[in-house]
Amino acid sequence: MHRKSTPDEIRQRFDADVERFSNLETGQSATLDAPLVLDLIVSAAAAATPHATRSLDVGSGAGNYTLKLLEALPRLDVDLIDLSAAMLERAAQRLEGVARGAVRTVQADVRDVHLEAGTYDVVVAAATLHHLRGATEWEHVFGKLYRSLRPGGSLWISDLVLHDLPAVQEVMWRRYGDYLASLGGPEYREHVFAYIEKEDSPRSLAYQLRLLERVGFEQVDVLHKYGPFAAFGAVKPRA
Repeated sequence: MHRKSTPDEIRQRFDADVERFSNLETGQSATLDAPLVLDLIVSAAAAATPHATRSLDVGSGAGNYTLKLLEALPRLDVDLIDLSAAMLERAAQRLEGVARGAVRTVQADVRDVHLEAGTYDVVVAAATLHHLRGATEWEHVFGKLYRSLRPGGSLWISDLVLHDLPAVQEVMWRRYGDYLASLGGPEYREHVFAYIEKEDSPRSLAYQLRLLERVGFEQVDVLHKYGPFAAFGAVKPRA
């Protein structure tokens, strides 16, 4: 296996790409169904946690998910965590005049940041958890996000996923490659595949659903699955 990018190397790439990621249509063009998934996650979060007063956006980027969440839950106090200070600065600019509650940005790695237990009603993590490396990190972060939620709070994830069956993974990867080539030709396909190989270490949807249950969630659901991308979530028990 090739050496994966360090958090600092990933931060540098995103520092240089703030403008693109400030626009959902351009920033997430390599992600299948990105606008649909954004709408599904926000709708599900608002429906599952209608009285939410505080949210956390993990790997917030330029704030797309928090901006959309505030349309459904306008009085939220919001915390945003990201590796990139430049991304957080743009997110704060975009939230100014939109957010009615408090806005707090934290430049940090979710693996390292301290999250107070029982703090949030809603946690969203979009296109970020695939940077987790080994099973220990996956369980540590999922457990941390579970503990950060109040009873009845909900966690919503959209991300790149693998498939447990190698033959199915090959089919899905080939179809995804065809999609990327349709956007920008073979060069764009190879560009995206190269940074996925260097930066990412995704796990399957099945693995993550089992992990959600293992750390304590009881109500787990899948919102959308299309090729190598999935949107899913879970609710923390009230007692």
